[in-house]
Amino acid sequence: MRFVLPVAAGVLAVVLLTLVGVRLLDSGDDGPRPDQSRPGTVLLVPGYGGNRTALSRLAERLRAEGRTATVLTLPGDGTGELEEQAGVLDAAVRDALRAGTPSVDVVGYSAGGVVTRLWIDRHDGAEVARRVVSLGSPLHGTRLAGLGARFARDQCPPACQDLAPGSDLLDSIDDPLPARLPWLSIWTEHDETVQPPDSARLDGAVNLSLQSLCPAARTSHSELPADPYVTALVLDALGTGPLTPPGTCPAV
Repeated sequence: MRFVLPVAAGVLAVVLLTLVGVRLLDSGDDGPRPDQSRPGTVLLVPGYGGNRTALSRLAERLRAEGRTATVLTLPGDGTGELEEQAGVLDAAVRDALRAGTPSVDVVGYSAGGVVTRLWIDRHDGAEVARRVVSLGSPLHGTRLAGLGARFARDQCPPACQDLAPGSDLLDSIDDPLPARLPWLSIWTEHDETVQPPDSARLDGAVNLSLQSLCPAARTSHSELPADPYVTALVLDALGTGPLTPPGTCPAV
């Protein structure tokens, strides 16, 4: 009998460790994730300059689909420090959660995608972000900002300096995304603002050049938020089905 208790204790320990392992696998190494079957509020983050008009049509389409969608107003006309803008996004997220939304989806256009990546990194955004879509976002910087920061620094506001390739801020968020955070990054090969266009590529995201699906698309950087193909892709990505690379150009 004296061997029974140690053996039983050993079996119990193995069972407990197995259950803990299953729980960790279920939640992921980076903490719990929102329920993918319960879409919540959509927050849209403008790009450099803070112009909300570019995202207003996309927000209207989301509302037509029954979603609550809000375009953020960024401080300093969207040219101030991107970390401050990430704080504004976090405040909007917390307000939405207090109002009862189960989670948030975030759409970041241009520099707004970088702001969203900062929010994920600095404010544990992956705990409440159900899904993220970025449109033409210079996640590794853009040559235009690099030229401005180097040769015309007085005319290159903080956000411009943050978006220079190799900036301290961009280097600080160059790690892969948290596990199991669905993120779709879309860009256009005809982007005249974000150079190179595939600066939008993000480790851990579903990365998609618009022309890889729709070769005839001549969409420019400024046209991304209202482009009908992009809108269709965004609506699908923010649904409840798995976020996977689309196989064909969407019907519009």
